[in-house]
Amino acid sequence: MTDLQTFIAGLPKAELHVHHIGSASPRIVAELAARHPDSKVPTDPEALVDYFTFRDFAHFVEVYLSVVDLIRTPEDVRLLTYEIAHDMARQSIRYAELTLTPYSSVRRGIPDAAFMEAIEDARKSAEADLGVVLRWCFDIPGEAGLAAAEETTRLAVDLGPEGLVSFGLGGPEIGVPRPQFKPYFDRAIAAGLHSVPHAGETTGPQTIWDALTELRAERIGHGTSATRDPRLLEHLAEHRIPLEVCPTSNIATRAVRDLAEHPIKEMVAAGVLVTVNSDDPPMFGTDLNSEYAVAARLLELDESGVAALARNAVEASFLDPRGKADLIAEIDAYTAAWQQA
Repeated sequence: MTDLQTFIAGLPKAELHVHHIGSASPRIVAELAARHPDSKVPTDPEALVDYFTFRDFAHFVEVYLSVVDLIRTPEDVRLLTYEIAHDMARQSIRYAELTLTPYSSVRRGIPDAAFMEAIEDARKSAEADLGVVLRWCFDIPGEAGLAAAEETTRLAVDLGPEGLVSFGLGGPEIGVPRPQFKPYFDRAIAAGLHSVPHAGETTGPQTIWDALTELRAERIGHGTSATRDPRLLEHLAEHRIPLEVCPTSNIATRAVRDLAEHPIKEMVAAGVLVTVNSDDPPMFGTDLNSEYAVAARLLELDESGVAALARNAVEASFLDPRGKADLIAEIDAYTAAWQQA
């Protein structure tokens, strides 16, 4: 391990774009598959490596949904959520906004109150046992249409748990225009939730504009195509609207052809507030530490530059002001001690 990798491994971090189901490690996926033998998901962790090799974004969604189908009971939900926090603790992640799609679980028969109870129990245990602070983003699975948007909004606005801070929109972008979801985002925002839709991952800059103007996005999930529109980059930079960048994910889903072509360098050069995230880490064979290493290579960063990325994530988070100040102070103290050593 290089000095920079060692630095990254111990660096206190926040993660803002990481999915609940997509964070299931091969060990947990295999355990869940064994619980539900009617699933086509392999029960052998080694076989999952091939299973998680994606032809394109549509194939990724197909595989992702097969893993979603393994979460059938409140016990499954609780197990998955707590184990995700365990994986985060091992990476020095102090705070994470975890994207959940409650519609998928409730539609599969998990009572909505039991779902909320399971994630909250896991959240409180993770903070007490592991020192990992979790907050929730409830997202609409865009491919499931307006019925899913209505149900997700109900779950967020009427039943939203204590840890819920934001409202999102995921799934395929092609054929799923953002403006149709405006009424649902309006209701969520009125209820005090932050707007964090995916946009511009596999579509062009107009999708990002739609997310900004119609859904009042405060952060953009991915935003990969933003660099195609200089006016959009200028707008994002001027208004400090962060992009949640997930480099390895973009390659795995073929949203970007290869890392050499990844637009993160152009985003940073334009003055955009960029955060680095892992998206669906085990499915993409990565984790947040690896994504920081990738970003450091693409942006030619030293330890100080990597620490600045970590501070970006804290700034862009919905952590309370005291929590932000404490985490930034921890990042700065760790970096100063490293440099002195």
